[in-house]
Amino acid sequence: MVWHVIGTFLAASAGTLALGMASSWVDRKVTARVQWRVGPPMLQPIYDILKLMGKETLVPARAVGSGFLLAPVVGLAAAAVAATILWVANLWPHEAFIGDLVVVIYLLTIPAVATIYGASASGSPHAAVGASREMKLLLSYELPLILSALVPVLQVARSPDFGATFSVGALVAYQHAAGWTLWSASGALGLVAAILAMQAKLTLVPFDQPEAETELMGGVYIEYSGPPLAVIKLSRMFMLAVAPVYVATLFLGGLGSATWQGWLALAGKVVALLVVVVLIRNTNPRVRIDQAVRFFWFGVAPVAIAAVVLAAMGY
Repeated sequence: MVWHVIGTFLAASAGTLALGMASSWVDRKVTARVQWRVGPPMLQPIYDILKLMGKETLVPARAVGSGFLLAPVVGLAAAAVAATILWVANLWPHEAFIGDLVVVIYLLTIPAVATIYGASASGSPHAAVGASREMKLLLSYELPLILSALVPVLQVARSPDFGATFSVGALVAYQHAAGWTLWSASGALGLVAAILAMQAKLTLVPFDQPEAETELMGGVYIEYSGPPLAVIKLSRMFMLAVAPVYVATLFLGGLGSATWQGWLALAGKVVALLVVVVLIRNTNPRVRIDQAVRFFWFGVAPVAIAAVVLAAMGY
């Protein structure tokens, strides 16, 4: 049993890492095409990680060394575990455990918390400002993200065959039988809220205030170098894969079936979500952190609340 769990974790992590690197390349390639550039080769993400792995690790004199170096590893581990739970729920819906949706949402919060801790432990004033922004951004988008997740839960709860559940596997199985969550008024609104929250969770423009290279010179990542920076890059690649898979699982039916048609369909869903995210990133300017908070609390959150109400009413 233990070796089965370890093997599943390693396989899911390796697959998610490959998907994350491909997603990173899609991100940079689409960005390049929007800007009328050629863009990097497909293996560029691998080259970047290998280059950073060979560089020296510099720890600031004022940094809390253990927390500073451990934070990126914790963020990467949380993203890997969340990816494993999502893949298990998609491949073997009936083997998913009760409440794994709550666990996934919790795990997807840890990379942001680890970033805050690592930046705070660096001793840099620029990183401290970035950590403050990351904290405010986290508090702003988590509410609509959680509310959007309640939409498929409420839709499944109305089914006599499934009932109330927070199991991702049950959500996938229900969509396989009754159709995607998207094909309803509540599902469409929930998907919009989830995509916008995903944009902020990935800290992509217009919600990249914690990094903000033109303002904070890298912000939360300014003091990282060498292998720790490579781990951060890997964590971001993981999240770039996990976030679209999470949204596709809740609203677009997930994998559906473990056939080549199902895998091809899932790849199309992930790429479509990535393209939407990249287009948002390249067609909007960065907003101030107070504007981002107002946008999510008074713009996206009401949309998510409306989606929850409609889902409760059966629409």
